[in-house]
Amino acid sequence: MLQDILAEVYDLTYRSEEIRDDDFIIIGDLRKQIIVINGKIPCYKEVKHLINEKPQYLFSIGNDRYFTVFEDVESNDYMAVRRLFPLVDNKEAFAASTGYHLNYWYRTHQYCGTCGNKMIPYHRERAMHCQKCGNVVYPVIAPAVIIALIKGDSILMSQYAHRSYKGRALLAGFCEIGETPEETCKREVMEEVGLRIKNIRYFGSQPWGIDSNLLLGYVVEADGDDPIVLDENELAKAVWVKREDIEYSSELKSLTATMIEAFRLGKI
Repeated sequence: MLQDILAEVYDLTYRSEEIRDDDFIIIGDLRKQIIVINGKIPCYKEVKHLINEKPQYLFSIGNDRYFTVFEDVESNDYMAVRRLFPLVDNKEAFAASTGYHLNYWYRTHQYCGTCGNKMIPYHRERAMHCQKCGNVVYPVIAPAVIIALIKGDSILMSQYAHRSYKGRALLAGFCEIGETPEETCKREVMEEVGLRIKNIRYFGSQPWGIDSNLLLGYVVEADGDDPIVLDENELAKAVWVKREDIEYSSELKSLTATMIEAFRLGKI
């Protein structure tokens, strides 16, 4: 998965740093896009003529440091973060996803939700601070489940409705307040395809910065032979696919793709 960056060391420690020309910079908008130049996250020297404000340090991966800015930046070089993934290695994909997550959070928390005053980055830790009322806001992380629903030698594959991504998917959904991830699995499967489940097993997790998520993967079994009742507001389709009919994919940056491949190989 994209967070498997091998020997590289991801360091999220918050600190004040001055940007250098060779440091990398995540410039995002609010539509899940970042500026990409020559198929890569740009260095500061490539885009600093577009920027009016002092960049904010984000994190480092090995010897590479990453920054961002909060302003709107005009450019013809924006690309959807998800489209970048097949073109780059895990390190670049992880940096793009995590950098966008932080960029989006900074850009959408410029004003205090308590008093409406302008917020500024907190000097002690990664947070936004209101100097007027003292409100402190930390990065938003939304937990969600990815569900490998199995029946015999088949897995339920789905396709989202009303989304630009039309690739193969598994059932998924956000955890609601007061709900465990296991309860989310039960609710989401019932809501999206009208099926009961049993034998819920944890598979693994993944930070997914494109949507500010922490994804929790679960393998579950269909409880009975009820027919699929599709929620067409959420899904364009949902079908049982036999293990032998699943095509191999070398693109395993996502938790969804990793779980599908694990089922294809008989590991789950």
